[in-house]
Amino acid sequence: MSKQSGFKEILAQTGFAQTGLMPQEALLWTKQNARSLFIGLPKEVSMQENRICLTPDAVALLVRNGHEVLIETGAGLGSKFTDKQYSDAGAVVAYSAEEVYKADVVVKVQPITEQEFEYLKPGTTLVSALNMPKMTKEYIEKLNRKKITGLCYEYIEDNVGGLPVIRAMSEIAGSTVMLIAAECLSSANNGMGVILGGITGVPPTKVVILGAGTVSEYAARTAIGLGADVKVFDKDIYKLQRLKYAAGQHISTCIIDSHILTQAIKEADVVIGALRAADGFTPCIVTEEMVSMMKPDSVILDVCIDQGGCFETSELTTHSQPTFRKYDVIHYCVPNIPSRVAHTASTALSNIFTSFLLKTGKTGGIEEAIFANKSFMKGVYCFKGSLTNATIAKKLGVSYKDLSLLVAARM
Repeated sequence: MSKQSGFKEILAQTGFAQTGLMPQEALLWTKQNARSLFIGLPKEVSMQENRICLTPDAVALLVRNGHEVLIETGAGLGSKFTDKQYSDAGAVVAYSAEEVYKADVVVKVQPITEQEFEYLKPGTTLVSALNMPKMTKEYIEKLNRKKITGLCYEYIEDNVGGLPVIRAMSEIAGSTVMLIAAECLSSANNGMGVILGGITGVPPTKVVILGAGTVSEYAARTAIGLGADVKVFDKDIYKLQRLKYAAGQHISTCIIDSHILTQAIKEADVVIGALRAADGFTPCIVTEEMVSMMKPDSVILDVCIDQGGCFETSELTTHSQPTFRKYDVIHYCVPNIPSRVAHTASTALSNIFTSFLLKTGKTGGIEEAIFANKSFMKGVYCFKGSLTNATIAKKLGVSYKDLSLLVAARM
């Protein structure tokens, strides 16, 4: 008799087996619902887009959790991440966009382009931005014909109802816009030749911020830190109260619909437009006449130019040619300011997308994650051949299916 069988016989005789204390073979615990994702990271082809949704560190984490990542060569170069870094992290480097679009889940920053539509295979899940001002009926129809499940990352919420991607990019834009303003004011760029802020014995720079959201909060924080005189205008008194509490008592606040706005803009050295509208279109509140009264070499920065802009004199510019003058006022109207600091922006995006993809895999895939998590559901605008977003349907004048009804049908 072996030692092990003898030990079991003794335990049985003493009653340990009956009480459940008999040594048993351990069962291997497995995640019944977990599913491996096949993730594709194409190179961005939209103008002046340098960001990427996943960093090499994020890819390594996903690969360790059993997921596959396919990345197009050069996709990370705009953010200063090399193919070798991704390869070392466990990703497979593809040498054509067509190959990357064979993935089940395609994750990209900008909306898909006409050429990329050809590569997109039926049934794919597309996670990307959704440019509402340029949204067309044809775009949605193309997605639906291929039974694409489309998730707009700007609409995906966190556990407390916030919009994590919008928040992260707004923080970056707010902090960066004040640095841009400082460059525009400098003599090296034919500006006023004044410092952004203030020093002993010299009056501080006057900064006017339109809007009281996240961009404004971080712009105000930066301006206050430099010693500027900051005034913030918004239509919502609650937003102004929240901003004043978050940024401290060193700012002046006022409702937009007042005569004070015109005078403040007339005296300002820097005016930042950071208004956002719920329907994706920014109201134009600063007229051409108001701009014409501003000081020579003062600076306008229209952060919401991609949503239409809030200055009547705003015109779309690029990172390579960022400014123009009108009424001798310097205008900076570059969309996608976070792409100017692509490494930081990509890291911020990656932090959010990594968590999203890991949760998706543990839940059992994209479809299961959508129906199991209301925060994911908020981001879905197309689902297997149907438009599911009421706002888009209203804008385009088409019908849609309520995704929550599909949830009920599955139960």
